[in-house]
Amino acid sequence: MKKKGILLAAVILLGTAGLAQAFDGLPHGVVDVTYQSRYLWRGFRVYGDKSAIQASVDVDLYGTGFGVGAMAHRANSSEFENAERWDYTLYYQNVLCDGEPYATNYRLGWLYYQFPEESEADYDLEELQAVLSWPNICPAGVVPSYALVKLWPYSSGSMVGSRSPMGGTASGWLHVLMLDYGLPLVGLLPDVPEQILNLHAELVFNDGFGPAGQDVDQDWSHVVFGVSTDIDLGHNFTLTPAVYHQIRMESSLGGDHSDLWATLSAKYKF
Repeated sequence: MKKKGILLAAVILLGTAGLAQAFDGLPHGVVDVTYQSRYLWRGFRVYGDKSAIQASVDVDLYGTGFGVGAMAHRANSSEFENAERWDYTLYYQNVLCDGEPYATNYRLGWLYYQFPEESEADYDLEELQAVLSWPNICPAGVVPSYALVKLWPYSSGSMVGSRSPMGGTASGWLHVLMLDYGLPLVGLLPDVPEQILNLHAELVFNDGFGPAGQDVDQDWSHVVFGVSTDIDLGHNFTLTPAVYHQIRMESSLGGDHSDLWATLSAKYKF
């Protein structure tokens, strides 16, 4: 499985080089390392109540709209030493009706979720997603967005497919409704004239989406509220602290009905 991950990474790198040459553009991107006091993904507690580290690189091929990325997730606990996950992403993003009040940013992507410690791709997943946002539609500055996500097992006969011991399959849809607002604050940080607090809210409808192969009910599953801010450290480095609160409305997601966690991200843009 580790060889498979190396092969996927090589394909991404070769694709990046080929597209950059084809479009005569320079690749730009972001390297990110994030600490999470508790790792939640799509409403699910991935590592229980344990903290986690995720590291990623995202490359946008300048002038084309195409991009590639890779992300590693690892719990800070030996209890989950075999639950490491790698995500590989291919995407295209652009804007429709740029400059108009109804301008629409869109992103279309394919993801492959790999669990390198597991054999025979027994827990590997694939995903298609489409994300739409309307940055100019609200004069007050609120940005609405919508994401449509489809997940399915890489192998239909895997432990997250027909052989799942949890009675379901990792196949389903998510509908995510989001609102974002940048709240300007004066005097929040020394020597910074204005600091932006990024306020985020999302409401999720789960249509059978269960990444571990569990049987998840079709319902409004959870809401998330968050606040973050980007601290410019200079030389293309940014530090982003954030706090999130999630309320689960559907018991089949498992665990308690609410979660509170914090993250701290260090980013470098190139």
